Amino acid sequence: MQSSGHRFRDVEHHPLLAENDSYDSSSSESDMADRVWFIRDGCGMVCAVMTWLLVIYADFVVTFVMLLPSKDFWYSLINGVLFNCLAVLALSSHLRTMLTDPGAVPKGNATKEYMESLQLKPGEVIYKCPKCCSIKPERAHHCSICKRCIRKMDHHCPWVNNCVGERNQRFFVLFTMYIALISAHALILCGFQFFSCVRGQWIECSDFSPPVTVILLIFLCLEGFLFLTFTAVMFGTQIHSICNDETEIERLKSEKPTWERRLRWEGMKSVFGGQPSLLWINPFAGFRIRRLMLRAKKGAKGNTACYHIPNKTTSELEKSVVSNQLLPSLVE
Repeated sequence: MQSSGHRFRDVEHHPLLAENDSYDSSSSESDMADRVWFIRDGCGMVCAVMTWLLVIYADFVVTFVMLLPSKDFWYSLINGVLFNCLAVLALSSHLRTMLTDPGAVPKGNATKEYMESLQLKPGEVIYKCPKCCSIKPERAHHCSICKRCIRKMDHHCPWVNNCVGERNQRFFVLFTMYIALISAHALILCGFQFFSCVRGQWIECSDFSPPVTVILLIFLCLEGFLFLTFTAVMFGTQIHSICNDETEIERLKSEKPTWERRLRWEGMKSVFGGQPSLLWINPFAGFRIRRLMLRAKKGAKGNTACYHIPNKTTSELEKSVVSNQLLPSLVE
């Protein structure tokens, strides 16, 4: 297995910081963690709002078109509670994915003081991202939308308006799982509703007129089929990536692993935390309202952090290799 020092020997060298660059040492990772994380990307915000509106539309059709007009009380109660619980879990997972720091590397930390604090061994190499001027950890990639380097970045998803990385991959997996479940549930309910309406000749099968009911059900079927297909495939690829300890970017770029892989259950434990339990499927695990309020207050005083998708070519993912032996000449 190659060491990390041999992977980018042919990459162009850059100084640690340009003359006009600066780095505020007070802006540490702990400070970033205390801020509310939100990406101000127009496309991402529109996609995130559309996701919520589509889930709310599905909930409206299921509740007011199919379940409430039904004469079977227990059928309506059980399916209504189940569908709404899954919808709440899906939207909660979406919020946690969107508002959680995916693992951003501190911006502009490639300073002489920081380099000295690393206590590098002679001949040891590190990587610097020339785009955000940060020391890039192994397996980190630069996101052009977020304008940050993200640890274990899998991809940038506009539907959650955030990168999927080391710290929020678990919530993204839960989001795809719950969306797939409510989509399948909605399709099953649509099938039963069409069958009952046709059998009853569209009499008292809905509080809406037959034409309106048909349009609402058809649109829900299309939405459910598309969402089920997309999220089921995404859920499968995410589980596969976790079990093989390989991000989507690393797979597409065919990067040879230079790290010790955590395969199968070890990979699942590293992402979801601890032994298998109900906490794995709970998007509220670790959520603290008081801490969120403190973050909101601190975030109002400073700038919020942002991120994206890495470029697919070596030149676009330009990394600088800096030898510890050359540091004095580079920083003087």
